[in-house]
Amino acid sequence: MGSVHHVRGAALFLYFLLWTSFNSSAAEIDLNQSAWLSVDASQASARKISETMFGISFEEINHAGAGGLWAELVSNRGFEAGGENVPSNIHPWHILGDESLLIVSTERSSCFDRNKVALRMEVLCDNEGANICPVKGVGIYNPGYWGMNIEQGKTYKVVLYVRSLESINVSISLTGSSGLETLANTNIVAANISSWSKVEVRLTPRTSDHNARLQLTTAKKGVIWFDQVSAMPLDTFKGHGFRNDLFQMLADLRPGFIRFPGGSFVEGEWLRNAFHWKATVGPWEERPGHFNEVWQYWTDDGLGLFEFLQLAEDLGALPVWVFNCGISHSDQVDSSTILPFVQEIIDGIEFARGDPNSTWGYIRAAMGHPEPYDLRYVAIGNQDCWKKNYHGNYMKFYLAIKSAYPDIKIISNCDGSSQALDHPADLYDVHVYGDANYVFSLAHKFDRTMRGGPKAFVSEYAVNGKDAGRGNLLAALALAGFLIGLERNSDVVEMASNAPLFVNENDRRWNPDAIVFDSYQVYGTPNYWMQQFFRESNGATVLNSRVQSKQASTLASIIASAILWRNPDNESSSSSTLSYLRIKVVNLGINMVKLKIVIDNLKPRRSVINVEGCRETVLTSANLMDENSFQHPTKVAPILSPLKGGNYMNVALSPHSFTSLDLLLTTQSHLTI
Repeated sequence: MGSVHHVRGAALFLYFLLWTSFNSSAAEIDLNQSAWLSVDASQASARKISETMFGISFEEINHAGAGGLWAELVSNRGFEAGGENVPSNIHPWHILGDESLLIVSTERSSCFDRNKVALRMEVLCDNEGANICPVKGVGIYNPGYWGMNIEQGKTYKVVLYVRSLESINVSISLTGSSGLETLANTNIVAANISSWSKVEVRLTPRTSDHNARLQLTTAKKGVIWFDQVSAMPLDTFKGHGFRNDLFQMLADLRPGFIRFPGGSFVEGEWLRNAFHWKATVGPWEERPGHFNEVWQYWTDDGLGLFEFLQLAEDLGALPVWVFNCGISHSDQVDSSTILPFVQEIIDGIEFARGDPNSTWGYIRAAMGHPEPYDLRYVAIGNQDCWKKNYHGNYMKFYLAIKSAYPDIKIISNCDGSSQALDHPADLYDVHVYGDANYVFSLAHKFDRTMRGGPKAFVSEYAVNGKDAGRGNLLAALALAGFLIGLERNSDVVEMASNAPLFVNENDRRWNPDAIVFDSYQVYGTPNYWMQQFFRESNGATVLNSRVQSKQASTLASIIASAILWRNPDNESSSSSTLSYLRIKVVNLGINMVKLKIVIDNLKPRRSVINVEGCRETVLTSANLMDENSFQHPTKVAPILSPLKGGNYMNVALSPHSFTSLDLLLTTQSHLTI
């Protein structure tokens, strides 16, 4: 995600057409609008779409990772979020008991070199004598990220580091939000822990609470030090640490790639708080974490370079690593001194792809992945093209990477869609933000792009602003039109991804987003459901198609594409029965449109479309501004129905709708998908 000002503007006619829909009376609506769509299904018109055409862009924004996809329940687990100086703010940790019972402070006494801050808890009460502790003891608790989702019968692994000069008896508990109800607990009883000791326990709660917390309490006088306190559910995806429901939302998109870790998160407001990959690998206890200045929250970096690469592999998507090129929002490294930054990235590629016996490949292997990751794309910086040192820095990175890894495709921040780049690149990055009219009009942005240069990577696209709300139907339809335009221009566009991907409902830093969640529930916005219409486009074949209409307003509000694709879910020996011709049409107008479809050049001409195996999927709603919510998660969602298909069809396109027609091809078709 980038902090850019939003480009506005569109043709005056299109603006008038779309926005008068909000005030049109029934008397003004022409119910007899019509259009024609011709599709040329011949081999001469066919063009292969990139296997990586549609993917996802992940950024640590809106607590997408920390408190989201990364399943760690404890926030500020190492007490580092307050900074390196002590005493330090330990938020969101709280104390249980008042100042007459305990004193909690921080010290730079940890056993971990890269995160020295630890918590010191001096207990002044006891289980006997004049100053008696409460029955449940005193101590500290962590509410996680707006409550921990604790579910009955599931197992949670709690790990912490502890030391004391005396014997201890500490209760580790998962409790309700008030701390009064104990969901699960166990005790640490130890006599000799004068040196830091790792403790690991497993808790299985007796009941559920979506707003629970973790407590460390004692009723024994003395001083105890704590550090690196973690609580993780055991049932993360494949045990890799990803929250299952959020991972599934990504998997259901079938992304061809995943771009990470941002966005402005890569840059930082200052370089000291940029994403430095070496600080994010190795044992989680040893990672220092860093303050996400751009989006204003702390991250423990449990979701580091290794985890991003693993996420891509688990999704069956290619990783696209965006790295810092010595430029932040507020400071830059001069090109004459950029070489140490270049070497850091060469080391990072070795971490991803190197032999297990190499310096950095060995560290990856030690983390549990001896085989190299399939890293083929890297992006040099994020939205930095206009900055003073970008071109000089870019060339240093480009030459070093190509020398060491000539097969890696390198992505430039500079937009080459309207004029040729003045530097070598395999792809160029384009970000598209604006209101619905503007983004819909950009469906034709790449119609006139030069066909001979590097291809485009539209790494961030979104409808934002007041007309997008928190993610409504209007925004989804405008984006659908834009994506159809990209699909039609897939000879010059290789990749595209929406941004932002996730938002924790409790920390909206940007609107709108594709997937909304809290501690225990999740829903997709209309934009999320719209993207599912394109998940079969990766590796498909796009056909020439043309929309015509006698009404100018109809022609301006409709855009369509046609592709050939194979269903990956139903592979069988009769592969021809798995082939579909898909027609996608956006109607952004206020009227129903009667669309006549003619499909030419299917060979042989007879019985090529199985009329009983066709289907229609429509995304629409009663109101253009309708949104989904936790209470109504599928208010705006695709509706699937059977369709009698053929070479000639008449289809009614609802106002404000996105329609997909899948026509099943029979064994007599000779088309190659």
